[in-house]
Amino acid sequence: MSTVEAPRTGVRVYVQKLGTSLSNMVMPNIGAFIAWGLITALFIEQGWLQAVFSGLRNPDGWVAEIGGWGSYEGAGIVGPMITYLLPVLIGYTGGRMIHGNRGAVVGAIATMGVVAGADVPMFMGAMIMGPLGGWAMKKADALWEGKIRPGFEMLVDNFSAGILGMLLAIFGFFGIGPIVSSFTRAAGNAVDFLVNNDLLPLTSILIEPAKVLFLNNAINHGVLTPLGTTQALETGKSILFLLETNPGPGLGVLLAFMVFGRGAARASAPGAAIIQFFGGIHEIYFPYVLMKPKLIAATILGGMTGVFINVLFGSGLRAPAAPGSIIAIYAQTASGSFLGVTLSVLSATAVSFAVAALLLKTDRADAEPDLAAATAEMEALKGKKSSVASALVGAPRGPVNSIVFACDAGMGSSAMGASVLRKKIRSAGFGDIAVTNQSIANLTDTYDLVVTHRDLTDRARLKTASAVHVSVEDFMSSPRYDEIVEMLGNTNSHSGAVTEGQPEKAAEAEPDVLPLESIVLAGSATSADAAIDEAGALLVAADAVEPAYVDAMHEREKSVSTYMGNGLAIPHGTNEAKTAIRRTGISFVRYPEPIDWNGKPAEFVVGIAGLGNDHMALLTKIAHVFLDKDEVARLRAATSADEVRAVLSEGN
Repeated sequence: MSTVEAPRTGVRVYVQKLGTSLSNMVMPNIGAFIAWGLITALFIEQGWLQAVFSGLRNPDGWVAEIGGWGSYEGAGIVGPMITYLLPVLIGYTGGRMIHGNRGAVVGAIATMGVVAGADVPMFMGAMIMGPLGGWAMKKADALWEGKIRPGFEMLVDNFSAGILGMLLAIFGFFGIGPIVSSFTRAAGNAVDFLVNNDLLPLTSILIEPAKVLFLNNAINHGVLTPLGTTQALETGKSILFLLETNPGPGLGVLLAFMVFGRGAARASAPGAAIIQFFGGIHEIYFPYVLMKPKLIAATILGGMTGVFINVLFGSGLRAPAAPGSIIAIYAQTASGSFLGVTLSVLSATAVSFAVAALLLKTDRADAEPDLAAATAEMEALKGKKSSVASALVGAPRGPVNSIVFACDAGMGSSAMGASVLRKKIRSAGFGDIAVTNQSIANLTDTYDLVVTHRDLTDRARLKTASAVHVSVEDFMSSPRYDEIVEMLGNTNSHSGAVTEGQPEKAAEAEPDVLPLESIVLAGSATSADAAIDEAGALLVAADAVEPAYVDAMHEREKSVSTYMGNGLAIPHGTNEAKTAIRRTGISFVRYPEPIDWNGKPAEFVVGIAGLGNDHMALLTKIAHVFLDKDEVARLRAATSADEVRAVLSEGN
């Protein structure tokens, strides 16, 4: 269950980050690739419907019009989709990753420049221009942030995006487009060389180890998908879509563990095989290879065999198969390629199984392989928690009696997260488990489970090395909370008892913790920094904090975002800034238009300055309010500060 991220440096880390970025641009748009592949399968010259209508009158009628076969600049749907729709979607997504909707729009405009300036489908160009557009827009917005006169914001926003988009489109047309076109043609020629000289199977020597090291996204989405799509446009299919997605090599390893494995590895292999083969989640078999690194030879030889069969039969897919499930592969298999694809999967599985079985059977190691350690190693390589791999190792040993939610200061995000998690745990019948919050600086190695923001997990690990660590990103509605509850079902017995001393049992908050003067129904800030200033100024005005505390709120935001989820942000100072707190205080600001809070929309900003635990009761109620859509709607519709305070005070 441990989610600690090991320190990661070097070329591998940068390639992983690049691969993740490319994957994040492509994967949300896989549905569009599938739609294009299906339309291609139906309507191109060699398509299914063309074959059906070929014997009828006017065979080149509506089928041909929809397909638009021939050059990708032709009529119909197929050409325009791959020429314009797919690259623009990728560019839009890339820009949105960097700077929200404004970055997305500029990224899409910039992408059109490389699309128009190239003679091949511009997937690589979109992966460059989309993020570049988002980055440029973000930097431009920062130049005049807070300097625009009231009433001119929309004018400046619209014209700045339009002018910047125009400049980037021109740059893409004359600069990036020709360069990427040349690279695409060179890479295509290299692939043709490998195919013509029967060397394509050798790519498995690179691809199979790269998969286990989580470097495959950079290869798959950065090179194979763009080249394969271009090839599919010209020939109706591409073998490149099968180089990485063939489930055979991984399936063979898992089958070998089912027969010759030992302990937990053997017991978990059947379930892993089902997830890998039908679900398409290949990372499920990575821990088995990491547990016995020599098994990489089995995946390489299995992959080479599968590629060789596909080359022999000239088989391929019409579009990318994602995830790499046998179902997705068959859905994209080109007509006439079903036999070759089937044999490639079966042969890859057989060779991988034979090699892995030989290696396992002749293994002289006496100790049972540690699947949990291998899974932890895999998560360290991946850089984050693997939800599917957690099914391999089960729950921590022994019951969980104490859980702490830790953050930098121990009073804002950790208090919110602890309240939400506590409610879920108690609702599941585990009322005897203590769920508290604490600053990382004050952690002791006495907790069974530690929950932190993913950017703080390494620091918490240094303080609580023996605990199980869980990383979250969304404090209000993280799916990791449900995983924790599920884990407790395996380790703990249910109890309806409520642990004494929990924040819910704390005394009611003092009346002036949230005075009416600290509630603003229509904030004026347009950025996260300005919103922090606005919420902090209310705390200063209420004489709850010294002005220096507002600077500490900004410092806290630089280290870890205080966005909670569900439209709520709770900025607060660092642990060191508690000396600047005069008394406990809370401020509340509502914004008619959500603020971009590091890419997340914040509609409500609650500033916090806490001494002791006298603010915990109200903070707990606030957390419960923002878990209830109806209560959030009441806050959104409130017309007075009294109504807002009533809603927050009634939260249960």
